[in-house]
Amino acid sequence: MHLLLVILFFLEARFCVQTSDSNSPAGDNLATNGLPFPWSKVRLPNYIVPVHYHLLIHPNLTTLRFNGSVKIEIDVKNNTNWVVLHSKNLKIFTATVLDEHEAHLSDKVLSVLEYPSHEQIAIFSPKILTSGEKYFLHLEFGAPLSDGFYGFYKSTYKTKAGETRVLASTHFEPTSARMALPCFDEPIFKANYTVRIRRGPSHIALSNMPLEQTVEIGNGLFEDQFEVSVKMSSYLLAFIVCDFRSVSGMTATGINISIYAVPEKWHQTHYALEAALRLMEFYEQYFNILYPLPKLDLIAIPDFQSGAMENWGLTTYMETSLLYDPDISSASDKLWVTMVIGHELAHQWFGNLVTMEWWNDIWLNEGFARYMEFVSLEAVYPELKVEDHFLDTCFGAIGRDSLNSSRPISSLAENPTQIKEMFDTVSYDKGACILHMLRNFLTSEGFQTGIIRYLRRFRYSNARNEDLWDSLIKVCHFICCLFLSYIYNSASKQKHIDLKKMMYTWTIQKGIPLITVKRQGRKLYIGQERFLKIVLPDDPSCYLWHIPLTYKTSHSDHEMKHILTTKSDVLTLDEEVDWVKLNSDMNGYYIVHYDEEGWNALTELLRVNHTALSFKDRASLIHNTFQLVTAGRLSLNRALDLIGYLKSETHNVPLLQGLGYLQSFYKLIDKRNIADVTHNLKTYILQYFRDVIDKQSWSDDGMVSDRRLREEVLSLACDFDYPPCLEKAKQLYNSWVESNGTISLPTDVSETVYMVGAQDDSGWAFLLEKYGVSMCETEKSKFLSALASSKDSEKLSRLLQLGMDGTLIKTQNVPSLIYMVARNPVGHFLAWDFVKKHWNELVEKFPLGSFGIRNIIVGTVTQFSSTEELREVEDFFKSITEQVSQLRVIQVATENVEKNIMWLSRNLETMRTWLLNVWKPE
Repeated sequence: MHLLLVILFFLEARFCVQTSDSNSPAGDNLATNGLPFPWSKVRLPNYIVPVHYHLLIHPNLTTLRFNGSVKIEIDVKNNTNWVVLHSKNLKIFTATVLDEHEAHLSDKVLSVLEYPSHEQIAIFSPKILTSGEKYFLHLEFGAPLSDGFYGFYKSTYKTKAGETRVLASTHFEPTSARMALPCFDEPIFKANYTVRIRRGPSHIALSNMPLEQTVEIGNGLFEDQFEVSVKMSSYLLAFIVCDFRSVSGMTATGINISIYAVPEKWHQTHYALEAALRLMEFYEQYFNILYPLPKLDLIAIPDFQSGAMENWGLTTYMETSLLYDPDISSASDKLWVTMVIGHELAHQWFGNLVTMEWWNDIWLNEGFARYMEFVSLEAVYPELKVEDHFLDTCFGAIGRDSLNSSRPISSLAENPTQIKEMFDTVSYDKGACILHMLRNFLTSEGFQTGIIRYLRRFRYSNARNEDLWDSLIKVCHFICCLFLSYIYNSASKQKHIDLKKMMYTWTIQKGIPLITVKRQGRKLYIGQERFLKIVLPDDPSCYLWHIPLTYKTSHSDHEMKHILTTKSDVLTLDEEVDWVKLNSDMNGYYIVHYDEEGWNALTELLRVNHTALSFKDRASLIHNTFQLVTAGRLSLNRALDLIGYLKSETHNVPLLQGLGYLQSFYKLIDKRNIADVTHNLKTYILQYFRDVIDKQSWSDDGMVSDRRLREEVLSLACDFDYPPCLEKAKQLYNSWVESNGTISLPTDVSETVYMVGAQDDSGWAFLLEKYGVSMCETEKSKFLSALASSKDSEKLSRLLQLGMDGTLIKTQNVPSLIYMVARNPVGHFLAWDFVKKHWNELVEKFPLGSFGIRNIIVGTVTQFSSTEELREVEDFFKSITEQVSQLRVIQVATENVEKNIMWLSRNLETMRTWLLNVWKPE
């Protein structure tokens, strides 16, 4: 070994080997064999670039292993003897380097150094690789199919006859292509892929591109050879071996779209095909760029952790995100499936055609795809009323962004754990909300023209945050800047709108602005600061945004606009007005706090003529008031007075916003076992909203908005033990049981019916039996939610154990199951104890930073609201500091507990007094 070390050091000196420029000593990064690894950074060197992968992969669905080989054409930028690339959990059998004629550069076996902490390998070539020359790196490798949800992993499903069948599927985003093949696994390294897959006769193989030919190679094996892919990042590569059935259709531009599913679920694929065809045609027209592949497959994978994945030409989905059964799926289920398909199809342009340069800008993928869900569905499926849900998206983003534990949209992320955590509310939902604000600012036409320019300029390439702003600036100059300058700057006398500077204030600093408004005569005194629910030494006044403000008044029939680029400003109205409402239709991403006179005027307006404001304005007022209550900026009495008008409200969005806050307060107080307030608040909600509850039918009639209201309101009424609700639900449940589950319940209320039925032993046992035999994952998710609502702790413990066993309840459902149990007042301590006891097993199933582990942490910890519980949570995570020190979600979860504690401290007595004095319980 010492001799080999000497040789290696000699070669580095002799041939000026390109190595890390890190200052860390060589001994700090040793390969598994004890030799110095030639690269010390987490990110790969840029002096070798992949051009084309020729991949052969053969999964054995009996031994649950796979073998493969890859020949990578590489472009050498600087002279070097080392090739460093990614590999994780793969056994490399052989490694060779070939010249442009595919002749071996060395007749010796090349050694492969492994550096697991960075998931990298290095191959040493005795002959120097010369800059500007073409070479091939050839590797043979193998590994077991992964047990989790990343890399090349095994999935299983059961037939109606009870037979277990196995398939193999991939999920590579963000950093798991390296688990399936040695590769340059960073988004900047785009390349072409030629894929060959070997399989048995009873299976099919799918990959990104259409099948070119199938060759029989003997021993009962076939080799499917696929067309060469377009240039793409490694995380978008995909391949699957399965026995699924499909349904197909063709778009107007000749794109073949297919939906694949387990054979016995084939009948649930037809709606997805219709949606995919229509949405694909919309995107081709909206982006004015044709989808560049000949086909797009959408496939429902039985074991899948996230909602879906946008692999180019072969998008993968959780079954509940793709399959739709009109006899079982509700209106909300249909909307969800449509939105997920819209999201993944948007990625074929935002993410696939143009990819972020590095994961710090993942919002360029996910924020755009989330926003385009709403843009596409509003155009293609107006009857689904997707705009009703956009406010919830922004309200969710504000909930996260108003905590100190938030982060900038564009944030540092280097290692795989940090990168996984970037796939969060900030990237998706806040990203979508600031894009909506920008679209409203630029006009729809200017925004669309700008993103078309961006896509055309960076197609098949990579982009950064500033590249988007540059594209929009150029369009803005030609299309809308003169118009915008007139509209926005006439009041403030600003000379120029710096769009890039404006958007940097939204993407490179964290948080959400709080706009304060004080009206004196015709003057509006406006200020801005960071909105925080828990104020820490980090001074909120240090933050500054460039905010496109919008506002309406009692005397204006149109929206007025102003850009706020300073800490404070003064606006002069044309005349005296009765009221002013800022942030028209919640098109801006900010909270508004009025002075006492302003809140009085808006509260009175809602009481006497609430339709003077749009439903979005009414919902945002309700949201803002209760957010300000949580932050200690507004009294709870004021917020409760404002929602006093809700008896007259007919639109589901503001109605559910107000009802949702009251329900969340009830659940928070109920978990503290504060009996008098819990009883009085429940009674108040049921009596005050009785008319709304009583007029709901137990059917699937009405528009989508009516059906969503019915689903939410009846669920709440039965959860609060409202006798007419319980009686009707029990009647429907008993009829369903008597039919042995063969009759169809109204889909929008079926989950509520199951929850009521699950409260006795026989009802719970029947649901568990039906859960085991159902062939519809949407139905099973409703069964599971009902089972987890039991008030019997032994039953809840049994469910959690079944989840860990992974047979009856699939492992993919464990995070949601733990959350379901945790939100149950009987189960929140039970779920937390379960997480602590099984932490190491959970981390094996759901890697640190993944959706799964984050949902488990947030779902359990945020149920707590006492200092004792907070200490226990902090003590537990301190005990595993070495393991979780990088996880931002720990801070998010504990800060939510602090918020709960503070809310009770500030508002419990106020709530008690208000219930006794303002509303008098019977």
